[in-house]
Amino acid sequence: MTKAKTMRPVLAACAASAICVAGLLASPVQPARANTYSNLVNAQSQHAASVQREAHLKQQLAGASTELADKIMELDDLTNNKIVAAQDKVTQANADAATAQEEADAAASRLEAAQKDKEDLEAQIEKTGKDYDDAHAAVAQLAREEQHGSDASEIMSVVTGASSTKDFVNSMQSRDALSRNEANAASSAATELNTSMNRSERLDAIEKQIATLKTQADNKAAAAQSAAETAQNERDALEQLRQEGEARRNELTGMVSSLKSQSAKQAAQTVLIASQVDSYNQQYIKEQATANGQVSSGQQSTGGSAAPAPSAPAPSAPSGGSTGQGTSNGDVGNRYVAGQCTWYAYNRRKEMGIGTPSFLHNGGQWYIYAPQYGLRVDHSPQVGAALSFPPGVAGADGYYGHVAVVEAVYGNSILISEMNVKGEFIVSQRVLYNPGQYWYVH
Repeated sequence: MTKAKTMRPVLAACAASAICVAGLLASPVQPARANTYSNLVNAQSQHAASVQREAHLKQQLAGASTELADKIMELDDLTNNKIVAAQDKVTQANADAATAQEEADAAASRLEAAQKDKEDLEAQIEKTGKDYDDAHAAVAQLAREEQHGSDASEIMSVVTGASSTKDFVNSMQSRDALSRNEANAASSAATELNTSMNRSERLDAIEKQIATLKTQADNKAAAAQSAAETAQNERDALEQLRQEGEARRNELTGMVSSLKSQSAKQAAQTVLIASQVDSYNQQYIKEQATANGQVSSGQQSTGGSAAPAPSAPAPSAPSGGSTGQGTSNGDVGNRYVAGQCTWYAYNRRKEMGIGTPSFLHNGGQWYIYAPQYGLRVDHSPQVGAALSFPPGVAGADGYYGHVAVVEAVYGNSILISEMNVKGEFIVSQRVLYNPGQYWYVH
């Protein structure tokens, strides 16, 4: 016989919904919409999956009261459709705001550089006057430094005899011996604010450029501000949806016990798990943002996994059917005692698309017998893994042990769902102070 143990949840709730079951609607699923072909294909696929999941959930809830079934489906839709869609908007809005700010910063930098050029040029004018010709002087100096013998006197006559930089460059073009100097001068003359202008002309050009850059910088700054406000509005809308989800989850938790059908109870638990996992993910994000002195952006990656601050360990995505998990060996259906931890763990893993042998004995023995069926057993937590507590470990029963299912992984803590000794379904967070004492059956 199998027996469950009493666990003391750090953050408990009679909660949450299988990550493998996405959202369903109390009202008909809305048509897919998208603005690109690839997005359209993805949206249509998601729409088809939502319709299929809605039908499956309705089937599971057949026989339940209309009011309760509607509440379950509304929470599922909120968690897996509305919150996911709002998260996508937040992600895009955050990206747009970041891009707009980068463009604003670049425009401000260009303006600052132009203003610095003006200051430097005004300082030079103070010393030499507005009509000083930098190109004329620079090329004359180049000629003096690089030419030797009779050629040097010829070049100097050209330099000193030219009435302007333009005349000088034209003269230089006809002299093969000075082709390199001519190429340098021509290249310089191609720039917008080049030294072929005298300093008065360059000052006028810089002032015009500053006026243009000032307008661009102001426009970019306004766009960045607008994008930031849009992103904040999207984050606020997402937070409001999550608060609504928490209220609905709390309301639904106390009503699940009234369900008579086992399939309906399982469906309700699945919906509650997904909602609870999303809540824990957001709590983790905020904790990590606080620890790193950052403001939480409300970001969450696809599939419900948390998007932690850069220095934080990334939590595993709460989705079923993880690579390298499960087996069909020895899986002939749930042969565990109904209402106990082993019975629940088998069912939950099945919901997640993970096969489990039917005869792994007591919860504290799963890690011992699992390798015989080809299952991997180790100390590394993974979403979907069965967490097998040896007898007496972490509060597990001293004879039977205990088994739970990993719903999410956060650095040194995990979120688990389980059935306690009273046959009550709970979700809790467990800090892994000594990871070596926990065995994970994959």
